[in-house]
Amino acid sequence: MPELSCDSLWRASAPAAPLLSPLDGHLEVDVVIVGGGFTGLSAALHMAKLGISVAVIEAQEIGFGGSGRNVGLANAGLWLEPDQLDKTIGLEAGKKLYDALALAPDYVYGLIKEYDIQCEATRHGTLHAGVGKTGLAQLERRYEQLSRRGAPVQLLDASQAQSRIGSDKFNSALFDPRAGTIQPLAYARGLAEAAIKEGAKLFDYSPVDRIEPIENGWAVTTQQGTVRAEKVILATNAYSENGVKEQARKFVPIFYSQLASKPLTEAELASILPNKEGVWDTCTVMSSFRLDQQGRLVFGGMGGEGEVLKNWATQRVKEIFPILNKVEWNYCWTGKIAYSEDHLPHCQQLQNGLFSVAGYSGRGIGPGTVVGAELAQWFAGQIEDLSIPTTLLRNIPFRELKRMFYEVGAHTYHLGQQTHALD
Repeated sequence: MPELSCDSLWRASAPAAPLLSPLDGHLEVDVVIVGGGFTGLSAALHMAKLGISVAVIEAQEIGFGGSGRNVGLANAGLWLEPDQLDKTIGLEAGKKLYDALALAPDYVYGLIKEYDIQCEATRHGTLHAGVGKTGLAQLERRYEQLSRRGAPVQLLDASQAQSRIGSDKFNSALFDPRAGTIQPLAYARGLAEAAIKEGAKLFDYSPVDRIEPIENGWAVTTQQGTVRAEKVILATNAYSENGVKEQARKFVPIFYSQLASKPLTEAELASILPNKEGVWDTCTVMSSFRLDQQGRLVFGGMGGEGEVLKNWATQRVKEIFPILNKVEWNYCWTGKIAYSEDHLPHCQQLQNGLFSVAGYSGRGIGPGTVVGAELAQWFAGQIEDLSIPTTLLRNIPFRELKRMFYEVGAHTYHLGQQTHALD
């Protein structure tokens, strides 16, 4: 099979992918899933466990898209503040979605334990780091709203946050002990192995040419084969290409790039994130950082890869962690995030038996795993509906212009930060 062009730490360090082959010939199942990421693999695993015959068709390799390029923070909840969630979809629906995703890390780490998934699972919590007065105010709001709903979060003051992060550049942090970090591509591959073990059929390097209604279901056709099924789930998120391009119009794709350093020294590791939490900040152009189990610093920021982003990342890391006099990057890779207009994931029923799930806005590990399990329960008649909205989405007007706005904004921010550092 062809090699991928990305130079990703996750691909370099993940256990081998399950040995699959492209779809070849004719197959009939109850459900066919297009997309081998967190949602599709979780759905396949849980459907197979419930006795639903299921096939997953992936255009590239398992975890090729956003799942395998993820930062690897297994968080609870969504990006939206809880009160904003209630305002967007209503109190009852907001509570249902909040309650489901508050338990997402338990679900993720439960599957990791049940199937012995080797994915560098570390559950030491995550830190949302505050920058400036606006950042502190945001964390204070989130702390109040989450505490009101019973979340065991802690609002750390400047001294506590700086000690936990190993930097004096943050004035606060919201600590969530429910969360943790994983190696995301290894987790996706582990879900695939688990799904196969339970009886699901998986096919890679099988881009979809067309999806057509037939009597009592659908036909999903690739270059070499066809799957006939009663139901189809499009779980391609920001990677809606080939035969599912229409769904790309419902979301704005945002690029997020990451770089990984060489392993840090013992002295550096004693200072930087000594408790091994994952971190992201409150800046408008967000950045994230964490350690892997080999002691590499993994730093990410919004925007496509390139010298501007690499130079900004190098400068920003030196500002945050002066102990790192010289940052050497060994890996750099980029992924796409799907932003919906309301910043919520949606499951749309496009036609009878044809579903599309997308819009995680960069937080796909927990929600994708939970939504996949819910889809299995829903199809099996065990639950009446999903926790995520099921409303049909309109095509986003001026989608490409909005994508360019985000991209140019991130590029300008990175360039401006470098210029400021040189002044």
